[in-house]
Amino acid sequence: MGAKKVSVLRDGAETKIAVEDLMVGDEFVVRPGEKIATDGVVATGTSAVDASMLTGESVPVEVGPGDTVVGATVNAGGRLVVRATRVGSDTQLAQMAQLVENAQTGKAQVQRLADRISGVFVPIVLAIAVITLGAWLGAGFPVAAAFTAAVAVLVIACPCALGLATPTALLVGTGRGAQIGVLIKGPEVLESTRKVDTVVLDKTGTVTTGKMTLVDVVTAPGTERVDLLRLAGALENASEHPIAQAIATAATEELGTLPTAEDFANAEGKGVQGVVDGHAVVVGRESLLADWSQHLSPELVQAKSSAEAQGKTVVAVGWDGQARGVLVVADTVKPTSAQAISQMRELGLTPVLLTGDNEAVARQIAAEVGIDTVIAEVMPKDKVDVIARLQAEGKTVAMVGDGVNDAPALAQADLGLAMGTGTDVAIEASDITLVRGDLRSAVDAIRLSRKTLSTIKTNLFWAFAYNVAAIPVAALGMLNPMLAGAAMAFSSIFVVGNSLRLRGFTSTSSAPTH
Repeated sequence: MGAKKVSVLRDGAETKIAVEDLMVGDEFVVRPGEKIATDGVVATGTSAVDASMLTGESVPVEVGPGDTVVGATVNAGGRLVVRATRVGSDTQLAQMAQLVENAQTGKAQVQRLADRISGVFVPIVLAIAVITLGAWLGAGFPVAAAFTAAVAVLVIACPCALGLATPTALLVGTGRGAQIGVLIKGPEVLESTRKVDTVVLDKTGTVTTGKMTLVDVVTAPGTERVDLLRLAGALENASEHPIAQAIATAATEELGTLPTAEDFANAEGKGVQGVVDGHAVVVGRESLLADWSQHLSPELVQAKSSAEAQGKTVVAVGWDGQARGVLVVADTVKPTSAQAISQMRELGLTPVLLTGDNEAVARQIAAEVGIDTVIAEVMPKDKVDVIARLQAEGKTVAMVGDGVNDAPALAQADLGLAMGTGTDVAIEASDITLVRGDLRSAVDAIRLSRKTLSTIKTNLFWAFAYNVAAIPVAALGMLNPMLAGAAMAFSSIFVVGNSLRLRGFTSTSSAPTH
């Protein structure tokens, strides 16, 4: 799936080398349509990268200098120069392949059950074959007829299908999971998903985007929204602060190119000031505007208080000696989160929101997505205790998170699901990795795991029932060994065919959002 050759920049010239010879720190060129050779950071150039091979997400991701890119994804747009940060077995693709391989070679609890059954079943069948031979000879039948009946018992009872029942379903199920962005770390995870009844969700980066976004613009009487956005956006565009960038990004998306700010100055902890299009603009806390004798009108004070009561951040804007409006910034809910919560309920799961944020913000987010149970103002180290408390109440808990602070809770939970957009330590501590940042992937993971487990059980039932039902027929001499061989092969074909049905599993992430 990865690239085979790569164009490395050496002394300003391009040199073609094998991907295996690439080293961390090397800069390499990726032309439009080429696969990115390894994980790295864009040094120069802008482009759209098709990451569907890794994430299942069809929409290309825009990247520019400083953005990380993943090996084996496809450069769909312009020319990029990428600096390698991880090579060989350290790359995301190699780690994904290792996870899938581990999952496909391990043994689920139900597989160990099949092994125990086989351990008893095989000696019993051998005993039945010997008894059949003795009975036929004792009854005076020819030796050939006696051996034919005994061999038919051995052939029809051959537990090939029993041995194939679990590995084939695991192979197809985990492989299909990897295709839709769900990496199941081991077969024992399947058992956990069957029992899970409570899903604990981290808020930031899991239910919400984890990024500040402009959510409301309130103008003072006589001020146009366009002017407020243009002047505030131009000034904030010169700042690196996340809130400033959220405002600048929203202004750029709505208005296009912004004017350049002059005499830009940062008032530490309060905001920024500067000159835009000849206007002396101030953007920041209400206290910063007050320093310039610019006071918010009663309407703006009311809007500010209302937004802050919901846990949102409010930025005041003024120019030419007068407060002109407020901009409301917040961490927004992912557009698919409410649908994911609804789907979890359909699976019989109880969602719980767990966050270190204040109660008001947590309740607001929970109401937006349809979660009834909220546990707020929890310190990172106390998240484990919350999971343990729920388990002590008799609940089987799944935890979905993405940050370093979620890793201990992910490990404590009966089933840990890590967002692949999160940190490596969270992914390492989890049982299932969701390559996409879409919460519906968690629903996919649980549905796929349950479907795989159900397929394994169906396979085991039919493989075992088939053998048990056919043994008496063979022992009574009513089954020719050649027919018994064909019938035994058919049972294996049935098991493999049933497992292959998992390839048709569809992701809820492809469904439209509501």
